[in-house]
Amino acid sequence: MNRKLFIGIGATLFTLFVLQDVFGVRWSALQEWQSEQDYRRWSGLGVFLVILFQWSLSLVRVVPRWQGKSIVFNTIHHWLGALSPLLFYLHSVQLGFAYLFLLSLTFFGNFLLGMFNLNVLKSKSIVVYQGWMIAHVAFSFFISFITLYHIWVVFYYE
Repeated sequence: MNRKLFIGIGATLFTLFVLQDVFGVRWSALQEWQSEQDYRRWSGLGVFLVILFQWSLSLVRVVPRWQGKSIVFNTIHHWLGALSPLLFYLHSVQLGFAYLFLLSLTFFGNFLLGMFNLNVLKSKSIVVYQGWMIAHVAFSFFISFITLYHIWVVFYYE
């Protein structure tokens, strides 16, 4: 896997998302779609499925008979992570308010942690490894929990 390529693509997509948010640049057709309930739900399902799939790497690493697929899943995990700012943008051009703002910040914080993963840091320190892994997994749990809460709110207050 070419680390520089997925980091470059991820950094570019993240930068473009931040710039469009800061300068209020909006794609009117996308905003129109995002104002429709069906589009929001289907695009949200897509983002949620990507979040769920990202957890599959942990499962593949833990189940002994699946460990041979770890390299393939790791590659997919990195690419989905790199493309996540685009997926987020397709679902919402804004960071949101209240808990959605917190979800957005955590989502992008975890994205940045993923971009600067252990392969990029090239540190052999067990403290760096454990600290990075704890932070990445903790952010992932928080994102999953808040995403489920968001789904509940969306359907409860329909």
